[in-house]
Amino acid sequence: MNMRKIQQQSQATPTILNQSPYLLYSDGKGNIFEDLSLYVVGRSGWDAQPIPSEDFIPLPDGGSLYELPGRRGIGIDVRTGEMRLCEKGWAVAAFIPPAHTGFYLAAFESLPEADTLPLFCYTAVGWFNDVFWVPAVRIERDIRQECAGYDTVAIETGVDTLLRQYPHNRLVKHLAQTCALTYHCPAARNYFIGRWECPVPCSPACNANCIGCISFQPESESITSAQDRLTFKPTAEEIVEFTVPHLQSAPFPIVSFGQGCEGEPLLMGETIRAAIVEIRKHTNRGSININTNGSRPDVVETLMKAGLNSIRVSLNSVRKEVYTKYYLPNNYQFEDLIESLKIVNRYGGWSSINYFTFPGMTDSVAEYEALREVIRTTNLSMIQWRNFNIDPDWYLGKLGISDTGECLGIKQMMELIHEEFPNVKFGYYNPPIERMKNFETDFAH
Repeated sequence: MNMRKIQQQSQATPTILNQSPYLLYSDGKGNIFEDLSLYVVGRSGWDAQPIPSEDFIPLPDGGSLYELPGRRGIGIDVRTGEMRLCEKGWAVAAFIPPAHTGFYLAAFESLPEADTLPLFCYTAVGWFNDVFWVPAVRIERDIRQECAGYDTVAIETGVDTLLRQYPHNRLVKHLAQTCALTYHCPAARNYFIGRWECPVPCSPACNANCIGCISFQPESESITSAQDRLTFKPTAEEIVEFTVPHLQSAPFPIVSFGQGCEGEPLLMGETIRAAIVEIRKHTNRGSININTNGSRPDVVETLMKAGLNSIRVSLNSVRKEVYTKYYLPNNYQFEDLIESLKIVNRYGGWSSINYFTFPGMTDSVAEYEALREVIRTTNLSMIQWRNFNIDPDWYLGKLGISDTGECLGIKQMMELIHEEFPNVKFGYYNPPIERMKNFETDFAH
């Protein structure tokens, strides 16, 4: 589909917003304009609603603007105060970069011929005083994926150096040519400049059929995967070869099994176990993490015994019925995820959930109550409030949800969870071992 992306220009940090910004629209040719007759509104579930001015922040560096073909933006008429469509062009949404969580989706009405949107997040965005504004919060202080921190020359030099150093390692080649240079994966780029979290994809297969899977979509579906999935099974030796030097030399080092370019890493449990055992023969430095769907608690326990330090379980909901409709699991059930989190806590590890945040679903009263129960029963360490990369209409339609029920608002939900569970940390990334020990002061700078 013809969806254009416009990078935000650098700008001086403005003062706090004291009024609603104006709605944006696109002419379909990559040009974006403000509509001074409409204030921008946000979307929660199926509903459009005003956004409190205090919820806006300037669009962070690395953010992008998207035109949404076949969709008319919804705004509030500056004179009448009534909601109406902007008929001047297509609706516009923002992609907000990692470390930030959006409070509202872009509000629009889709025309019958509108194509399904690609797998990105679609946050509300407006314009005021020469600044793009988004309703969002910086939920993570770690700077590991800041755009300004990447040097293309350094990354390419690192790729050349490590490909020569590991000429027969299929994983290093995959991380270099596919992840770092083709998809510009932030974690892979960090690895090639020798810092922080090192990705370790290891599984070409999966035991879930997520409707928004970014690495595999059926040909019959109306969307395409954002990237290609890993096509081989690496050996424990290949994994150990490049992860040990990273742990030994990188600042705040982490190695993480389970990435967006693969299936489910727990299906490669024996290979991962063997790799962890061998890694720890060479170094005790840094931490070993797995990003997973948490579907095999028996494998999680085996990995914890081998030396796994942390786990991040991805989910769109902590309600079984909502989770199951999205993940379409094979040979496991929602209760297995909860058991995996309990096991990690039992062994003294750090447990996180990769929480796909969708305004109007994540902040529903029913979801909030379910999340409270999960925190209590698992003694959860951290919530990573990740923006859900999916077409809102398509997602709710696939799940058959016509009414999301009473909602608190993402901001209020965060505040309520923090108030009741002050020991549960909020963030966006897997913390290094130093930050696990002292979350408030020690993290990668």
